[in-house]
Amino acid sequence: MAFQTIQFNVDSGVAILTLNRPDRLNCFNTEMHEEIRSAMKQAHEDAAIRCLLLTANGRGFCAGQDLSDRAVSADGGAPDLGESVEKYYNPLIESIMGLPKPVICAVNGVAAGAGASIALACDIVLAARSASFIQVFCKIGLVPDSGGTWNLPRAVGLVRAKGLALLGDKLPAEQAEDWGLIWRCVDDDDLQREAGKLAAHFATQPTRGLGMIKKLLRESSGNTLSEQLELEKNAMRELGQSHDYREGVAAFMEKRPPEFKGE
Repeated sequence: MAFQTIQFNVDSGVAILTLNRPDRLNCFNTEMHEEIRSAMKQAHEDAAIRCLLLTANGRGFCAGQDLSDRAVSADGGAPDLGESVEKYYNPLIESIMGLPKPVICAVNGVAAGAGASIALACDIVLAARSASFIQVFCKIGLVPDSGGTWNLPRAVGLVRAKGLALLGDKLPAEQAEDWGLIWRCVDDDDLQREAGKLAAHFATQPTRGLGMIKKLLRESSGNTLSEQLELEKNAMRELGQSHDYREGVAAFMEKRPPEFKGE
């Protein structure tokens, strides 16, 4: 499929989804939402894809919603933003966080609004040293959407989440790493190479087990200890029947690199 607002390539088990509206700081319009939905559908359904890398072209990662894509005036009617969130942003976050495969985000520049929330929905976030994260919603009378109010306090704690969301200050990538908002900050010139290396690593790992790790960690915040222990038991029972578990043990005993199938 030929895309206009994104690029989507699959090679050696890695799918690379690149936001490609650099002249608009890769902000979202309806067309981009539809194209990403199609790419994410393939990422979910194609067993050959064992890792997803999300990144962007140009000087910014994503500036959130393209406000010019909506008809808004100070004294006129306004669109139903709840409908937009329900139709586009919520399914996107559920698709990213629910993908049973590792999702890496390489933030190459500013991530603002929904752009920041989408980055935080990924499993491992690398950011260029010049990148930054901004919760801009407060500046236009809105709340962080796209899972922002769920992921942000879980990453940095409630006090810092309130400061970021209520003030809308820019958070530089180095400080984001210090606060635990992202996995790692790297030099700008190294970002894509480091993200590619990480994606290539995940494409050779036991994908089914990694997907289960994601699922259990995500569900843990809403479970009691007993409920979580039950989930762990069931997951271990299921994964213990997998080829990758047997291969991992055999490779360890035979002192050789494992050859995981990801199934």
